[in-house]
Amino acid sequence: MQVKKFVVNPLGVNCYVVYHQGEAVIVDPGEASEEILEFIQQENLQVVAIINTHGHADHIAGNGWIMEKTKAPLWIHELEAPYLSDPNLHLGPMIGQEFPSVEAQRLLKAGDIITLGDKNLEVLHTPGHSPGGIALYGAGFLISGDTLFKSSVGRWDLPQGDQAVLQQSLARLALLPPETVVYPGHGSSTTIQDEVESNPFF
Repeated sequence: MQVKKFVVNPLGVNCYVVYHQGEAVIVDPGEASEEILEFIQQENLQVVAIINTHGHADHIAGNGWIMEKTKAPLWIHELEAPYLSDPNLHLGPMIGQEFPSVEAQRLLKAGDIITLGDKNLEVLHTPGHSPGGIALYGAGFLISGDTLFKSSVGRWDLPQGDQAVLQQSLARLALLPPETVVYPGHGSSTTIQDEVESNPFF
């Protein structure tokens, strides 16, 4: 399973294309991006789904455009679905991002399995930054959204954020194999081992 990173929008969101055997998911399309579309076409990938790790505007602003271009359904955790249409939750006006509301076609929950070819991604519920935040765990890697960054973590002072709940999510991620590569929602990749050893929030 391969992971391709694209940095999108002024807030530098990491949008990922995870792909294997001709099938792909697009994770956190933060804006309309021809570069992502060109990659999908170049690799001749069928987009199985568009997945939001959480519902903040910088991670969802490109949902509608990507859905239109790829005809793929949108998936998000069941607790995060209200963020897709509520500016008071997704905070689009606060960060100057305007975009049309869209509905999710599938509501995810912890333990759901997403299949790409003969490989799987597991949905991990990692609340704290927001109540329905998720991470996607594959063989040897984790897409962590805004739960875990290199040497840092996601904010908990936004609507419905909770520091204590975030700490519980981090404690669960710390149990993953130490060599697991972490692909965060912003910034550089890292590993579980590096974060457990040096991240002050662990």
